[in-house]
Amino acid sequence: MFLGISCFKQPLRLISGSSSIGCQLIGIFLKGMLGIPFGNEAENAQIDLAISLLSIMIAIIVAIISIKAPASIKRYGLLIGIVIGWIAFNLTFEQQGAVSQTASSSMALFPLGKPTWDTGIVITTVLAGLLNTANTFGALKGTDSIYRAETSDSQYRSSFTITGIFTGLSGVLELVPYAPYVSSIGFLNQTGIIRRLPFILGSFMFFLMGIIPPIGHFFSMLPLSIGSAVLFVSYLQLFNSSLSFFRQVEFNTLNIYRSAVPLFVGIIIMTFPASYFDTLPDFLRPLLSSGLLVGIILALILENGFDWNRT
Repeated sequence: MFLGISCFKQPLRLISGSSSIGCQLIGIFLKGMLGIPFGNEAENAQIDLAISLLSIMIAIIVAIISIKAPASIKRYGLLIGIVIGWIAFNLTFEQQGAVSQTASSSMALFPLGKPTWDTGIVITTVLAGLLNTANTFGALKGTDSIYRAETSDSQYRSSFTITGIFTGLSGVLELVPYAPYVSSIGFLNQTGIIRRLPFILGSFMFFLMGIIPPIGHFFSMLPLSIGSAVLFVSYLQLFNSSLSFFRQVEFNTLNIYRSAVPLFVGIIIMTFPASYFDTLPDFLRPLLSSGLLVGIILALILENGFDWNRT
């Protein structure tokens, strides 16, 4: 663990991960703003002009509030955008479908079925778990300037321990695992809220949404385009995180390769359609089709395989 902390705390190990995650998330939210659904339905989908215009207007409103409004109002910019956008969407379009409401809540082990073995998924999951440590380091390291304190090794270890426990439980119970993400830095910068109490209260509210079906059903009716527009503005702050890492490095014509190659290759792979990877073996396809994972792998190989300090 100490070797891992020493490796990923260096800025160059984090640039590729932060930039790739930012590009991937911004791309997802931009599709949502344009009215393109997620998943398999997006293959033959087309841009919905009316929804796109409304989403762009909401994104502009949130951006203006974030830039021009006083600090007391700026921190609520995301909430204001959601409320205005939700109301405008319902007045302009038909209410979109929501997640089906259940009469009662229940809990079961392996609700999606008994565990099965898939070599490709196992390899990708293990590598993704190891490589995603860059994201955790980036999330913790990126908050140093916000809290004006450097993250200690014990805090890194505590984060990985808690993340590992919740990830193991989520696989058994079909839940979204807890993990610190670089994208959270955008919310911290956007709202200016860094105390623990608001996050504890927010977590409790999510808990209520999970155990009380009507509450979860109500919030599931939030239009995808409106939520994407608000998150699009918030996640633009990831660019600031990448720039912060870049500022810590003095680049030259030699060492620029160890950041440029992973960054550009990872982003280009993100633009490829899934059909490009159909000829690859099943156990390699999930890994090589992920621009984020390929970018981080290249960053680690280039960082540790060459002596970049020579002139």
